[in-house]
Amino acid sequence: MRQVDFSPLYRSTIGFDRLFNMLDGLAAPEQAQSYPPYNIERTGENTYRITMAVAGFDERELSIEAHAQTLVVKGEKAEDDKLAETEFLYRGIAKRAFERRFQLADHVEVKAASLKNGLLHIDLLRNIPEAMKPRRISISADQGVTPKAIEAHIN
Repeated sequence: MRQVDFSPLYRSTIGFDRLFNMLDGLAAPEQAQSYPPYNIERTGENTYRITMAVAGFDERELSIEAHAQTLVVKGEKAEDDKLAETEFLYRGIAKRAFERRFQLADHVEVKAASLKNGLLHIDLLRNIPEAMKPRRISISADQGVTPKAIEAHIN
């Protein structure tokens, strides 16, 4: 397995420790889940959308939780008595339960979620407080100190 050394970045950045820890965690094999497939799109300057393909699940079988900068989407199929009596010749539609975790950046909150045509859409908004937004600082010239001239009187 390949390891990436982030020590040069630690020397030139301040406050990004959590980011580097997340990058280290991505290399872990337990993070290599592929079901259900999903897209992450940027829909505006501060808005995002996660779209997950959850064919066969309805609203009652899905749950979405946002806690401490982690978004957790869970799906668990309810037992159907009709399916227990059915004999499948081929089963390509997954019925397995899943749990998908997304790490959210600071100040990102879940605004809405909807399920349409087997796609779960989760809308996110990055809401940066005014105190954290960049502001312009004016530069003023020091007007109070003027150089004094030395005067000499010659008689």
